Amino acid sequence: MPRRRCCGLIDDALVCQTFIPLGQSCLEEININLEELEAIRLKDKVGLDQIECAASMGVSRATFQRILGAARSKIASALVEGRPIIIRGGHYLMKNRVFECIGCGNVWEAEPCATGGKHGYEIACPKCGSMKKVKLGHSKGDCCGNSSEG
Repeated sequence: MPRRRCCGLIDDALVCQTFIPLGQSCLEEININLEELEAIRLKDKVGLDQIECAASMGVSRATFQRILGAARSKIASALVEGRPIIIRGGHYLMKNRVFECIGCGNVWEAEPCATGGKHGYEIACPKCGSMKKVKLGHSKGDCCGNSSEG
């Protein structure tokens, strides 16, 4: 059985989630995951080499290469076939996740790459240990595209 895939780290929230070619909205959509978009951004827009991109996303170079290849293939298909692109979901963690404890009012920044099977869902307050917290700042994007923090 293959091991569970690590979440890629994402720097910024999306500006746009949908691209639709003129007159082609009835064709089947191509879905691009957020970590795939981040790979494209880091490699093709920012211009980092693959080792730097992989480090920024918190994945191995081989995993980064697979993510980048999948993203490029999907984008090429969408452009050549005139299909809409929808950007959503995937396996990712937003960087700079800041929480406030409801119990004691402590504010802390969670580590961006949680280990183990919880993927950051069960981040306890480091001061009092409470699981009751609110996320400050961006309202979406903890691991795997979920927006709720327990």
